[in-house]
Amino acid sequence: MNILIKSATIIDSKSEFHNTTQDLLIENGVIVKVSNSIKNPNNYQEVKLDNLHISQGWFDSSVSFGEPGFEERETIQNGLKTAASSGFTAVVVNANTNPVVDKNSDITFINSKSNNHAVALLPIGALTVGSKGSDLAELYDMNTAGAVAFYDYKKPISNPNLMKIALQYASNFDGLVCSFPQENKISGHGVMNEHITSTTLGLKGIPALAEELQVSRDLFLLEYTGGKLHIPTISTATSVALIREAKKKKLNITCSVAIHNLYFTDNVLTDFNTHFKVLPPLRTKTDVEALIEGVKDGTIDMVTSDHNPIDIEHKKIEFDHAKHGTIGLESAFGALQKIFTTKKTIDILTKGKSRFGIEKSTINIGNEPNITLFNPDTKYTFSINDIVSKSKNAIFENEDLKGKVYGIISNNKIVLNA
Repeated sequence: MNILIKSATIIDSKSEFHNTTQDLLIENGVIVKVSNSIKNPNNYQEVKLDNLHISQGWFDSSVSFGEPGFEERETIQNGLKTAASSGFTAVVVNANTNPVVDKNSDITFINSKSNNHAVALLPIGALTVGSKGSDLAELYDMNTAGAVAFYDYKKPISNPNLMKIALQYASNFDGLVCSFPQENKISGHGVMNEHITSTTLGLKGIPALAEELQVSRDLFLLEYTGGKLHIPTISTATSVALIREAKKKKLNITCSVAIHNLYFTDNVLTDFNTHFKVLPPLRTKTDVEALIEGVKDGTIDMVTSDHNPIDIEHKKIEFDHAKHGTIGLESAFGALQKIFTTKKTIDILTKGKSRFGIEKSTINIGNEPNITLFNPDTKYTFSINDIVSKSKNAIFENEDLKGKVYGIISNNKIVLNA
C-alpha cells in the first residue's frame, strides 16, 4: 500500500506531530515520512480532503452484527463495512447470535468471516452456555481461539456464585469477565426508566436500583475474587459513584457507557418512539450529567455506540413489545462532538483498546498506519441516508450532529467513503 496524505491535522497526543498539519507518505504499508510538504513523483494514490484531520484508529467495545442466525438484521461483512465508514478500525463483537457464540469453533467461525478486512473484529464469547445463565461456557477454549472477553449480552447473571466462579476461573488465564448491570427481579417487565415520564405515559419502569444493586454485588464479588471485571453500559449516577469508589480500592474494574445514555434523557419518550427503547434505558438529566462527569474524570473507561441492529418487524410495533436496541456506529462521532470537544472526542474514541488486548499504534515514522480520517467541523442532520447498516433502528435519526468521517487506513488497506 502506497499513499500520500496531504495537509492533515494530526490529533494524537502520543505523536511527535500532535496538533500540527502535515503531509504523510505511506510506502509498503509503513509511514516513512511526515513533513510540511511532500511531493508525489511516484504517482501514489493521493488523499486530499477538505479540513482533513487524522487520529489513531477508533475503537468500539460493544457492537452486534447478528451473523450467524440474524443475517436479516446485519451480516459480519456489512457490519465491518459500517464500522469502516464510521471511522472504526477495531470493534468488539458480542455473542448475541443464533446459535450463541459459546465454544471454540464459534470463535473460529467469527474470525474466519473477518479475515483480511481493514477493520479488526474482536469476538466476545458467551459467559454461560447459550447465554442462559446456568453453566459456564468453554471460557479457556474460546480464549485460545481468540475470544477477547466473556459476556452474555444484555443478560445479567442472577446467580452470584456463578459470577464468583467465573471471575476466579478466568483469572487463571487473565480472562476478562463482563457482567450486565441489571437485577431482573427488580427491573421486572419494565420498558423504560422508572421516573416521572414513565408514570405520565403509563409505562412500566426499570428503577435505577435494578442497576445499582447488580453493580454493587459484582464489585463485592470482584473484591473477594481478585478477578478482572468489565461492567458494560452503566446508566445511573450511583453506578458511577460505586465504580469510582471501587477504583480507589484498586480493584481490577473497568466500565463503559453507551453514547445515547450521554445524550438523551427519558423525556424523549413522550411520543412512544421505539427507536428510543434501549437497555439500559435512557435515564434522567441528573444521571446524564453524572455519566458525562464520569467520562471526563476517567471513572468511565470507554464510551461505546452499543450498536445493535434490529429488524423493522421487531421495532415498528407497540412500545411494550418492541425489542431494545439501536444502531450507533454511523452516528457515534457526530453525537460525541455535540457533547465534548474534538480533542476529548478523539481521546474517547481511542480509549479502551488495551483492556481488550489491542496495542495502540501512534502516528509516527516507522509505524504501520492505523488511522481514522475525518472533518470535525461538518454540521448535518443525521438521516436514513447516513445509515450503512442493514437495519435502520437509529436513535439519532433527525438529530443535528457535528463531524463527518472520511474513512480509515488500517491493516494495509484504505477505505474511503464515496
